[in-house]
Amino acid sequence: MVEWITSDGLTDYETALAVMEARAADIRAGKADEAIWLVEHPALYTAGTSAKPEDLTDPDRFPVYEAKRGGQYTYHGPGQRVAYVMLDVSKRGQDVRRFVHDMEAWIIATLAEFNVTGERRTGRVGVWVTRPEKPPLPDGSMREDKIAALGIRLRKWVSFHGLSINVDPDLSHFDGIVPCGIREHGVTSLVDLGLPVTMADVDVALQRTFGDVFR
Repeated sequence: MVEWITSDGLTDYETALAVMEARAADIRAGKADEAIWLVEHPALYTAGTSAKPEDLTDPDRFPVYEAKRGGQYTYHGPGQRVAYVMLDVSKRGQDVRRFVHDMEAWIIATLAEFNVTGERRTGRVGVWVTRPEKPPLPDGSMREDKIAALGIRLRKWVSFHGLSINVDPDLSHFDGIVPCGIREHGVTSLVDLGLPVTMADVDVALQRTFGDVFR
């Protein structure tokens, strides 16, 4: 059984880390069910284990936290749905690559609920959308924007951290970092794509598609 938890308002990031750590420990010990925790954070940047100092271009703009998850720099803030995923991966094949692939598949299925085509890109973790309406890149290739990010950590095969989907955040807040170390592409959101989608709509879609990917 997976427990779904939704927190209203803005959740302090350090509090979220402590709650995740405790819940993951309880899952490992058999004291708690697996959980998906849906939150929004105040504006902040997080540094994953692969973050490069030069990719934090405006270090004084928002608080910066060491996340101890995989990946590089990521922004979290109001208007972005963060789904913290505390699952027993040992029950799902003990395959980290497959787990990340499934997380991306879950995001893609969620976006499809709004007729948005999310895509993977080799060498770029996360989910992307093409932007044919924008001018092409200098090399002539089509522009692409990132709409969802993910970064996980496993401890004794229990996952924590998770994914973020841009519903309607202030996209200028991403300017203080090089998101996930990728300079040649931008970021977007569901509302930026012209869709009048609410956080509650995304929550319903996440829950509806979860069982199609994770067993």
